Amino acid sequence: MASYNRVILVGNLTRDPELRYTPNGTAVCDIGLAINERYKNQSGEWVDSTVFADVTLWQRTAEIAQEYLHKGSPVLIDGKLALDQWQTNDGQKRSKLKVICEKLQMLGGKGDGDGGSRRAEPRQQPQSKPAYDQGGYDDGPSSDVPF
Repeated sequence: MASYNRVILVGNLTRDPELRYTPNGTAVCDIGLAINERYKNQSGEWVDSTVFADVTLWQRTAEIAQEYLHKGSPVLIDGKLALDQWQTNDGQKRSKLKVICEKLQMLGGKGDGDGGSRRAEPRQQPQSKPAYDQGGYDDGPSSDVPF
């Protein structure tokens, strides 16, 4: 049977992104993600549940996360599960599942990242009419049209 490894998560960052570089210069960034769920239990009461996931981003995606995201930022992560294994200083083997991000989508509005300090610029009216309004096109009936 074929395997399929795909994870899609929507949540909020639990901490600011932590950007670092590998010895060969590749950017890598770790973020924590809180995924909230709300459902009714058997007695009809609303229950809030939160799942926490560690996510690793690579290359330009890692740099973008460091530059534009902060604790609380809403994001969509599309990636795959990976098993992270290591050995502690006292010789104990440890492991945890984490998500390797392949696509990152920032969900907040433009003003969310800078506290809403951006101001909308007034729209300017066009200075000249488009070519089709200046006689460049004749969209009237024509005897040359076969239908």
